[in-house]
Amino acid sequence: MYFFLCNLSVVDLGFASISTPKFLVNLWSKSRTISLGGCMSQVFFYQLLGCTEGMFCTVMAFDRYVAICHPLHYLVIMNRRMCAILAAGTWITGSFQATILTSLIFTLPYCGPNLVDYFFCDIFPVVKLACADTYIIETVSFSNNGMVPMTCFFLILMSYIRIIYFILKMNSAEGRRKAASTCASHLTVVTLYFGPCALVYTQPQLSKVLVTPVQISADMVTPMLNPVIYTLRNKEVKGALRKLSGGQMTAR
Repeated sequence: MYFFLCNLSVVDLGFASISTPKFLVNLWSKSRTISLGGCMSQVFFYQLLGCTEGMFCTVMAFDRYVAICHPLHYLVIMNRRMCAILAAGTWITGSFQATILTSLIFTLPYCGPNLVDYFFCDIFPVVKLACADTYIIETVSFSNNGMVPMTCFFLILMSYIRIIYFILKMNSAEGRRKAASTCASHLTVVTLYFGPCALVYTQPQLSKVLVTPVQISADMVTPMLNPVIYTLRNKEVKGALRKLSGGQMTAR
């Protein structure tokens, strides 16, 4: 679990670094220009990290499924080689998708005006500036950005259906509590990832109002919340927080 959390932390650091520094510079200096290379980088890394985070949530759901439903075989199934293959496959798939989409976008002819109608370079605001038929790139982008999250969500859902079924079969109330506690942090992170997307894309009439605050929250707030969500499950962290707040640590 901590191996995958390390990878998720890298993704969160990347998300916070894609648009936030440039956004702050724009607010501070009142200059809203961005270089072509900077715009390409924002498109590429946003696609890379968005796809990668969804797949890491899926991999972590599989990890929780194995830990709860097959605890005696956990170390055999989720060995170092398997973890390395899953992590590498996730990063490679995200890189492949980002490379294809970025290449398709920036090979289009652009005739101006060079005004991106958004606070950073994303696929659809950039594609709107092209002076050529963008049907293919919009179709490919919508298919990839829709297919990958939906596939990840379906796999996560299937994993938790099996987990819930297994928990309900447990005779021990303590065992059920521990199993549910094991999944709580991951479910919270999954909700933070899929929730804003579902809110924007299932409410078209609210999309123009919601898209910017939801995007800013996903880029700045969620990366800060993820470490807090997972570290609060750690007994040592809880003990340190009690000491800072003036409480007493209780030995168990």
